[in-house]
Amino acid sequence: MNGQPSEPEDTNNEPATDAQTTNRSLSPAFSLRTSFLAAGFRSVLSGEISARVAARELVRRGQAIAARRRERQTIDELTALPAQLLPEFQSHSPSELLDHFRERGAPSFLAGFADIHSTSELQREVFPEATRHLLEAARRIAREHRWALLGFGEQKFGESINWNRDPLSGRLWPLDYHAAISLWRNDGSDIRVVWELNRLGHLITLGRAYALTGDRDLAEEFFGQIESWREQNPLGRGANWACAMEVALRAMNLLAAFSLFRRSPALTEERLRNLLTLLDQHGRHIKRNLEFSYLATSNHYLSDVAGLLWLGIMLPELSAAAEWRSWAMAEMLREMDEQILPDGADHERSTGYHRFVLELFLYSFILCDANEIAIEEKYWQKLRAMFVYVRGILRPDGCAPLIGDTDGGQVLPIVSRSADDHAYLLPFAAAIFEDNTFKLPDARATEELLWVLGSDAVSNYQHLAVSTAPVESQSFPDAGTYVLRKDDLYLLFNLGGAAGKGPASHVHNDSLSIEVSAHGRAFLVDPGAYVYTADLEQRHVFRSTGYHSTVQVDDAEQNTTNQDSPFAIGNEARGRLLKWETGLERDHVSAEHAGYGRLGSQLIHRRSVTFEKTAGWWLIEDEISGEGEHTIAVRFHFDAGLEVEALIRNDQTIAMAWDKMAAEASPKLLVCAIDVKEPLRLEDQFTSKHYGSRLPSISASWSTRMSLPCKLRWAIVPVGPGESIEERLKAVQSPTSNVQSLQTETLDFGR
Repeated sequence: MNGQPSEPEDTNNEPATDAQTTNRSLSPAFSLRTSFLAAGFRSVLSGEISARVAARELVRRGQAIAARRRERQTIDELTALPAQLLPEFQSHSPSELLDHFRERGAPSFLAGFADIHSTSELQREVFPEATRHLLEAARRIAREHRWALLGFGEQKFGESINWNRDPLSGRLWPLDYHAAISLWRNDGSDIRVVWELNRLGHLITLGRAYALTGDRDLAEEFFGQIESWREQNPLGRGANWACAMEVALRAMNLLAAFSLFRRSPALTEERLRNLLTLLDQHGRHIKRNLEFSYLATSNHYLSDVAGLLWLGIMLPELSAAAEWRSWAMAEMLREMDEQILPDGADHERSTGYHRFVLELFLYSFILCDANEIAIEEKYWQKLRAMFVYVRGILRPDGCAPLIGDTDGGQVLPIVSRSADDHAYLLPFAAAIFEDNTFKLPDARATEELLWVLGSDAVSNYQHLAVSTAPVESQSFPDAGTYVLRKDDLYLLFNLGGAAGKGPASHVHNDSLSIEVSAHGRAFLVDPGAYVYTADLEQRHVFRSTGYHSTVQVDDAEQNTTNQDSPFAIGNEARGRLLKWETGLERDHVSAEHAGYGRLGSQLIHRRSVTFEKTAGWWLIEDEISGEGEHTIAVRFHFDAGLEVEALIRNDQTIAMAWDKMAAEASPKLLVCAIDVKEPLRLEDQFTSKHYGSRLPSISASWSTRMSLPCKLRWAIVPVGPGESIEERLKAVQSPTSNVQSLQTETLDFGR
C-alpha cells in the first residue's frame, strides 16, 4: 500500500441531530463497507484473513472516527476557503487567471473533447440521427429542465432545480453534516436517484451540444446550474457529500463538461473562481473521506481514486494536484491488481459493476496516456482481459446478462445506456489493441469512441476488418462464469453466490443459475436488480433464489439474507466447479453448492449442463443429495416480452416461450421436464434491465415433494423460425436424455 489512506469512515459514531433521531439507519455507502467488514471479520475467524490485517483495520477505523470528528468541527472553516492555488497562480489577477484557463494547451483532456472541430464534423457525419437527438435533449435540459434519469425515463426538475429533492418521491434531504444524515428513510425516497441527479452527467450533454452549435444559452445554463448547485450544497453538508464516490464522479463529469465550456464568453472571472473553489473542495473532501478498508475495497474506493487522479491531472494549478495525481496513480494500479480477477472479471462478481469498473480504468488510462503518464504494459493487458470478459459473456443479441447487482451507473455518460448495454465498450478494445476479435458483426463506431479517443480512432475502427472467427464456448473460472455456445445458441452457467475473494454485497442468490439465448432472442434471463433502498421488499425479491433459474429447496435461500440489510448476504453456498469440458460436438459443465446444508445433513445441489452442439440443445441434470423428504422447486425465469405456454404429452410437461410481438414463425424455446410429473406452474414475476425499471415476465416452475437423494432432468430445446416443434423434439432422443418424441397439446394450469 502506497501510504495508508486517512479515511474518516464510521458515520454512525457521531451524535445524531434532532432531525436525524427518527428512523435513523445506515447509509448505503456505509452499509456496503460494514457488510465487507462483517464478512472480513468472519474470514478472520475462519483463517482466510490474518489477525494482523484485522488489527490494522481496527486501528484504521479508530483513526477514521477521529478524523471525521475533526472534519465536523472545522467544516465551516473549510467551506470558507477559496481554491488553494500554487504560488505562481496565486499571483495572477482574476483576468490573467481567466485568460490562462481559456488559452492553456496543457493538460490534455480526452482527444475528442480536445479536438472539438474534428469531433463536431464527424459527429454530424457519422451519427446524424444521434446528433439530432443530442441537440433536442440539450434544448430540453436548458429550456425545460428535463432529462432522462436511469430507468425512470425523462423527469422534469422544475423551473428552479432543487438538488436535494428526490425527483420521484418529492422528499427533501436535509443539509446536516454529511456523515450524520440517515439515507435509508423508509418513506419511498431513493438516495440512488438523488445521487444520479447530482452526478451532473447531463451537463456533458449540454457541453457536447454547445461544441456543435456554439449556442450561448447552453453555456449560460451550464454555469447557472453549477452556481445553483454550489449555493444549495455547501461543502460537507447534505446527502450529496455523504459518499465520496458520488463526489468523485461529479468532479469527473464537471471536468469533462468544463473542458467544452472553458472558452465560452459565458465564463467570467467570478464563475471561474467559484468553479475552481468547488473542484478544490471536491478533491479535498474525497481525500478526507476515502472509502477504504484493509479487509475489502470495491468500486466505491476505486471511484474515489479515479476522481482524485482526474482532478490532479486536469487542475495542476491547485496546490494539492501533484500529490493527488501521484498518490491516485499508484492506488489505481494497486486496485487493479486487487479488484480484477485473473480471468479479467471484476471481483465483485456483478456484470453491471464490471462495466462500471471497466469504464473507470479505461477512461483513466486514456487520460493518462493523453498526458504522457506511462502505465506498465501488464496493466494494459489486464484492461484487455476485462474486455475479453465482456466479449465472452455478451449474448448474440449484443446485450449482457445482468448477474448480481447493477445500478445502471456510468462513469462518463456521453450517451445514456441501459444497464444491459455493454457492447459499446468493445470498439475501444478493437481500437486500442488493434484487435478485430472485439469488432462485432455489423457493429459501428460509437459516439463514446469518437469523444474519448477522437476522430482518428473512429476512422481506424471503421477500416478494421470484422473477424470471421466464430465466438467459442469460454470459461471464466475466477468469476464462476461458463458460456456454452455455438453460432447463435448461447447458454451461460453461473456458479454464482459469494464464493471466492472479494466483497459480496452485490451478489445474488443465483448459484447454478442459467441464461439461454437462441436465434437472436434472449429467452431465459437473470431478472436484474430493479432498485436498492427505495423498496426493500422488492430489493429482496430480485436477489432471491426464487427469482433465478435454479433449484430451491423448502423455499429456503441459498445464502442467508435479511430484507432490512439489503447489501448483506451470507456465504453458505460456496459454489464449487466439478468439471468443465468443451469440444467440437459437445460442452459440459458441472458444479455444486452447499447452501441448503442447514436444512439437513449433507444436503448439496449439484447441476450439470451438457450442450449437444450438433443437435443444438442442452440437457440440465439436477441432483440433490441428502436425506428425508423435501420440497424441490425448479424455476426457469423467462425474459420480458415473451409469451409462455404450458404443453403436455404423456404426463410430461413443457414450457414453450416465444416473442409475443414477433411473427408466428418467430423462434421458440422449449423447456421440457423429463422426470417431474407434477403440473407446471407459470408464475408472474418481473425482469429489470435498468435501475428503476421493471417489466412483467413469467417464470416456469415445477415443484415436487421428494425423498432425497433425487435427480431431475430438463431438456432445453431451441426451435428456429419455420422449424417444426415435433422435429426439434426428435433431436432430443438419445440414450443420454431418454426424451421421447412429443406430440403437444396446450394446457391451462393457471398462474
